[in-house]
Amino acid sequence: MTSPTAVPGIHATALIDPLAQLDGSVSVGPCTVIGPDVRVGSGTRIGAHCVIEGRTTIGRDNQIFQFNSLGAIPQDKKYGGEPCELVIGDRNTIREFCTFNIGSPGDTGVTRVGDDNWIMAYTHVAHDCRIGNQTTLANNTTLGGHVHLADWVTVGGLTGIHQFVKVGAHVMIGFASAVAQDVPPFMLVDGNPLAVRGINSVGLRRRDFSAVRLDLIKQMHRLLYRQGKTLEQARLAIADLATQAPDAAEDVALMSNFLANAARGIAR
Repeated sequence: MTSPTAVPGIHATALIDPLAQLDGSVSVGPCTVIGPDVRVGSGTRIGAHCVIEGRTTIGRDNQIFQFNSLGAIPQDKKYGGEPCELVIGDRNTIREFCTFNIGSPGDTGVTRVGDDNWIMAYTHVAHDCRIGNQTTLANNTTLGGHVHLADWVTVGGLTGIHQFVKVGAHVMIGFASAVAQDVPPFMLVDGNPLAVRGINSVGLRRRDFSAVRLDLIKQMHRLLYRQGKTLEQARLAIADLATQAPDAAEDVALMSNFLANAARGIAR
């Protein structure tokens, strides 16, 4: 590795492999190490004492704070050096001491983080996770391998999410929760064992959901959790709601698709 002592925005003590591809506007702090297969887009700022390695692609205008480990091999005993990847989108904030691993050959081979996410300190994103856009992960969030978080998910601090779990869009997970089953869209959950407390009404109102949409989401919650229906009965009843409120048809479709693909069963 070489030390780019005369490159604007890159500290003299940073060690950046000559094969790494960094846009000229990228800044890199002291003692950070960047490997040969790393690509970083314009406007991204990388703090001190980070290690970015593996086949890692980072988009534009991210703010990566000090002491992060991005792109290390998965914590998977089956991994044998396959060319897997970590892909991070644009405008993400990644606070201190986070660990994001590359994917594994047992899945798509890619760990993927979307855009505009707010990821707080000590968060772990394991191999093959998929994080959508506009999520908030509070301190010490731990995602097991193959976890999928949809857009606008909020996860409270000290929460663990079991491998292969899927969390639907607009879900709020409370502080120190243990998430071992899939969580349908729009729900408010917390606890250990996990319990569904209602819908994420505060978050939905902040995102300008109309009264009609909120009312229909409440109906979906009642069908799933308040009327003693089996999951299949609730799913069929929810699908029928689309004709009652065309303005909320997309919300019904989101819920229906999620329930149809909830391989681990849902939190109930």
